Amino acid sequence: MAASLEKPQIIVHLHKDVNYTLYDAKWIPSSAKFVNIGSHPRGSGALQVYEVSAGGLELKKEVEKQTSFKCGTFGATSLQQRHLATGDFKGKLMTWDLEFWDLPIFAAKAHDGIVNAIDGCGGLGVGGGAPELVTGGRDGAVKVWDTRQKEDPVACMEPTDGETRRDCWSVCFGDSHSDTERSVCAGYDNGDVKLFDLRTMSLRWETNLKNGICCVEFDRKDIQMNKLIATTLESSYTLLDMRTHHPQKGYASLTEKVKQATVWCSRHLPQNREIFMTTGGNGSLNLWKYSYPAKRRQVDDDGVAEGVVGSVDLLQNVTVSTQPISTFDWSRDKEGLAVCSSFDQSVRVVIVTKLNRL
Repeated sequence: MAASLEKPQIIVHLHKDVNYTLYDAKWIPSSAKFVNIGSHPRGSGALQVYEVSAGGLELKKEVEKQTSFKCGTFGATSLQQRHLATGDFKGKLMTWDLEFWDLPIFAAKAHDGIVNAIDGCGGLGVGGGAPELVTGGRDGAVKVWDTRQKEDPVACMEPTDGETRRDCWSVCFGDSHSDTERSVCAGYDNGDVKLFDLRTMSLRWETNLKNGICCVEFDRKDIQMNKLIATTLESSYTLLDMRTHHPQKGYASLTEKVKQATVWCSRHLPQNREIFMTTGGNGSLNLWKYSYPAKRRQVDDDGVAEGVVGSVDLLQNVTVSTQPISTFDWSRDKEGLAVCSSFDQSVRVVIVTKLNRL
């Protein structure tokens, strides 16, 4: 009993039911507020801003738009502006001022079909270089956007004519440790994981994990590539050590099986990159810790350097819903505070304890 109390605990602090399908939830930077992103049954878009207060969750703002929203990020905005970027079901990318919702600040036709995923870099003081957004769509394209440049993307990675267009399910930025270096990782429905170098505008590396990629995320965007997690269908995730690439073997990796459920997403703790949370299709939250090996690289029999992957430990797991938890977001301002949403039309504010002792 005493040993179990020493472990971090996952506590549902606040719970709110809504009348629409939730697809994303994000903390508003430097605040106790978060924004819900989703779709009403009639096909319109739902945006709600809630504030965590002493009395519970207080609805501060509610907006309904013509088209359902699928995803959102604050990753490319400044701490002063705090503009929300969204992707919708008709392929539009838009950024919004949270005080004035009438018209978007920026709007572009990003994809043919749903914008499945979005990420930002260069904002909030995270990552070098210009503030940029990356989107992945059902049309198989991955596009990078600078909102200061209207209409056209600054980079577009998509299949050539005649190639099969796979549904891009997840995108993320990484390797943004200087003003010139930046990479994008994309995961597809057929299990492909592709790493694009934005400096050289080339495909840097690719692999296939045999199951659809629900989520990809680097442990940090603003450092040289360190670790990458790709979560998949069929109840597993793969963690890759991205520091050393072997010409034949690629990056060192480990695959961890979770309970019988799709692993919907993975999110690294902003205050400690070795701690991460995965969410499950059975409504579970799983807290993990990564431990580095004694040596991160070794030389094979041919004298070529290859990476060495470490190990992961399950610190805590809890089931908080009967439906899949589709999104999870840590607060950058308060260690252990998080928000998650699930397909039971509920949003939950979660507190994870004892993280400062790990």
